[in-house]
Amino acid sequence: MSTNQTKIHVKNLNFWYGDTHTLKNIHMEIPEKRVTAVIGPSGCGKSTYIRLFNRMNDLVPHTRLEGQIILDGKDINDKNADPVSIRQRVGMVFQKPNPFPKTIYENISYGLTVNGTKDKTIIKQRIHESLEKSALLKEVQGRLHDSALALSGGQQQRLCIARCLATQPKVILFDEPCASLDPISTKRIEELILELKKEYTIVIVTHNMQQAARISDYTAFFYLGELIEFDETNKLFTVPKDKRTEEYITGKFG
Repeated sequence: MSTNQTKIHVKNLNFWYGDTHTLKNIHMEIPEKRVTAVIGPSGCGKSTYIRLFNRMNDLVPHTRLEGQIILDGKDINDKNADPVSIRQRVGMVFQKPNPFPKTIYENISYGLTVNGTKDKTIIKQRIHESLEKSALLKEVQGRLHDSALALSGGQQQRLCIARCLATQPKVILFDEPCASLDPISTKRIEELILELKKEYTIVIVTHNMQQAARISDYTAFFYLGELIEFDETNKLFTVPKDKRTEEYITGKFG
């Protein structure tokens, strides 16, 4: 690792679904205000891993976690930690755009009102800022009270990013955010991620090797629930230390 400040420190992490040992002895330091890509074949634990960062796996029955996930110096699984406040600080954007069947305005204001923000001036300001940061403002200005479901797939995904930004997170998790998008929409999301890393720490799960190479500063390669290699992206893609990493990124399996 370089001297970038660590935002999330994962120590001795093990995770089980029932009797299945899904993640095994993971150690990782995720740097602040950088893009960290998580790659690996399907079923290797990538999505499970990043969902631990905002305690989404709490909602899944019969799971067990050992080890620590330290965010800004505090263990997010400490018995005194509040999952709701963690989810405010660690936002998530999913594989398929999932806007609520409400207006554009209501989609973005939802997280604010749920968390107790009542001041309409603050809500309007946050909506404006979030749409601007998600590169959607020009396209939806004057349409904020139209249904979010009327937007294109790429616009819906940027709306979901705006909805995430409205609660002012510190970390944004992207779980294959471009999987269901066309190449033009994918390019816009990638450009947006590069812009967002100036303010946010970003972790992205992707199956797309070229995407990882284009937009990430660091890459973690997972295989069968283990972290095989974690390094600066340009090093991992050009001189991987582990033969399995090399075989995966050159397409020999996966």
